Amino acid sequence: MILIKSAARSRTVALNFMLPSDLDMRLMRQALAEAEKALCLGEVPVGAVLVCDEVTVAAHNLKEERLDATAHAEMLVLSEASKNLGRWRLGGTLYVTLEPCVMCAGALVQSRVDRLVFGAYDPRGGGCGSIVDLVREPRLNHRMEVLGGVLAEDASSLLGKLFGDLRG
Repeated sequence: MILIKSAARSRTVALNFMLPSDLDMRLMRQALAEAEKALCLGEVPVGAVLVCDEVTVAAHNLKEERLDATAHAEMLVLSEASKNLGRWRLGGTLYVTLEPCVMCAGALVQSRVDRLVFGAYDPRGGGCGSIVDLVREPRLNHRMEVLGGVLAEDASSLLGKLFGDLRG
């Protein structure tokens, strides 16, 4: 782990230089496939896959379709996994194509997710290191391992397709 002092934000940021495993890459590709489904629906292309014990749940953003600000891919997989497992303390690993926002980061902490693997960083809304680092906040009762930047170019490309279409 390398610690970097950020003069702009007057805080120290811990950077983990872990490499993704083959399983991480495979499941991130599955999350990217979910993000493509969101893109086809005109949603912000974010996909998520949660692996807990014997259960794997996948979802994509449905905010526009459901007219629900909480219908982020992460929230949907947490809810479905809780139903399937019959518990709210989930553990496991979440794979998501975009760094979770503060709402989703809080839900990950509350759900006691063990590990987060995400694709693109979100410098305007990221709650897992870019703006704040809620999932590793030492004052909270739960923290998780985080691996960011996995297939980030692919995830960013999907986001660019949506926002390019909206502008063009």
